[in-house]
Amino acid sequence: MKLYVILPLWALFTNTHQKSPSDNCLCELINSEKPFPYDKLEIAQDRASRCTNNITPQKSSTLDGLMLGLDRRLLQLEKDVAILENEDDGKLFGALSLQIIENEIVEIQQLIDRLNSSTKENKNLSENMAQQLEDVKKEMEELEAFDTMQVVKRQQANQRLKRDLDRCKNNGVHPTTQPTQPTGTCPLGKFLNITGPRVQTAGEYAGSFKFGGWGRDPKPEPGKESWYWRVMLTSSNRYAHYVRLYSSLSSLIVGISVPGNVQIHPSNPTTNTIQGPNVVLYAGALYYNCYNKDSVCRFNLTSKTVTTLDLPKGTRYNSKGDFCNLEECYLYTDLDLATDESGVWVVYSTTQDFGNLLVSKVEESEPPKLGKTWRTSVYKRSVTNTFMACGVLYATRFVNKNIEEIFYSFDTTTGEENFNVGIFINKVAANLLFLNYSPVDQMLHAYCDAQMASYKVLFQSGGNSFTY
Repeated sequence: MKLYVILPLWALFTNTHQKSPSDNCLCELINSEKPFPYDKLEIAQDRASRCTNNITPQKSSTLDGLMLGLDRRLLQLEKDVAILENEDDGKLFGALSLQIIENEIVEIQQLIDRLNSSTKENKNLSENMAQQLEDVKKEMEELEAFDTMQVVKRQQANQRLKRDLDRCKNNGVHPTTQPTQPTGTCPLGKFLNITGPRVQTAGEYAGSFKFGGWGRDPKPEPGKESWYWRVMLTSSNRYAHYVRLYSSLSSLIVGISVPGNVQIHPSNPTTNTIQGPNVVLYAGALYYNCYNKDSVCRFNLTSKTVTTLDLPKGTRYNSKGDFCNLEECYLYTDLDLATDESGVWVVYSTTQDFGNLLVSKVEESEPPKLGKTWRTSVYKRSVTNTFMACGVLYATRFVNKNIEEIFYSFDTTTGEENFNVGIFINKVAANLLFLNYSPVDQMLHAYCDAQMASYKVLFQSGGNSFTY
C-alpha cells in the first residue's frame, strides 16, 4: 500500500523536473480603468492650502476690533461735543475741550482709514478665494469619479457614524458636565461660554514686549470710565516700573496714549516696582506682585503712593510657583491678581499646601488686608492661568498653540470644585501669559506673546454691564 502511494509522487516529481525552462507562462493584465490623475490632486491640495493660509481668524478679528473701536470712539466724541456745547467758562476750558475733540477726530480718521484699507483688502481676498474654492470643488468632484470602490464615501459614512456614537455616549451614559453655577454677587447666572476674540491688537509696539497685561478698571474714578490700561514688562520680560493709560479702546488699538505713562519708580527693577505680568487696575490703584517679595503691592495712580500686603509665610515667589504648560513655565507668574464683581483677589501657592492653588480676597482697606482664603486641590504648575468671575475661580490649561481650555472651577461660595468645565479659548498666539475678567462689560482680557485680545463671556441670563 505504501509503495503504491510513493510511486505516483516520484513520477510527478520526475515529470515536473524535466520540463523545459523555455516553456514559461506569461499573463497580460489589462486595466480597463483610467489612470488616476495625481497631478490634478496635487494642484487641488496646493489651492486648498493657499486658501487656508490666506484666510485666517486674525483677519476677521482685526476687522471686528476696528469696528468695535470706531463705535466706542464715536460715542465718546458725541459725549465730549455735548459737554463743549454746555460750557460757558470764558473760553479757557472750551479751548481745551476743542483740542481734545480735535485729537479724537484725528484718531477716528485713522481708524476709518485702517478700516477702509482692511475692508478693501478683505473684499478682494474674499472674491479671489471664492473663485479658487469653486475651482477646487469642481476638481474634487471630478476626482471622485475615480473612486470606483467608493472608499471615500465609506470613510465619510464611518466618520458620521463615529460622531453619532460619540454624541450618544456623551449625552447618554456620560452626560456633559456643565460649568459651576456662580452664586452670591453675580446676577448673570451660569458661565456658559466665551466668544471671540472680539479685539486683537499689538498696539503701538507690534512684536515688542512679549509679557504684559491690559484691561479696564472695574471701579473707575469719575471721568475715566472709558479708560484702558496696559503694563509691559520692559526688563528681561520680568519687571516693569510704569502703567500706560489710554482714553478709550480705539486709542489703545491705534496706539495713542493721551494720558501717557504713570511711573511707579524711576528705576527698574527696584523696590515696589512690578514683578511678573499678572497685574490688575481697580478703583484707581494698580495691584501687582512686589519686586523680589512674597507680597502684593498697591500703587495709587493719583497719590503715587505704594502700600504693601504681606502674604502667608511659605508663599512661593521668584518663580518657585509659576504657571506652566507641558513644555515650559511662565517666569515670575507666582502671584496672579484678579478682579470680578466683588473686587480684587490674589491667586498663589504655598509650600505647606504642596503647591496647590490658593485664592484670597484682598480687602479695600488702608493699607490693604488679606481677607478669607480658600484652598483648592489643583496643582498650580499644572495650570497656565486663572481668573475670577462672580466669586468663582477658573483655571486654564494648554491644549495646543491655538487652543486653551478652561478646565477647572472653584466656587468660593459653595466650596464646590469642577474639573470638567470644558470651555475653550481661541488664542491669537501660542502662550496665554495674562488673563483677567472685566465685570464692567463681561469681557475676558488676554495677553498672548505681545498680542492683546478680548473675549465676550456668555452667562445664562445674557448679561448686562455691571454697575456699583
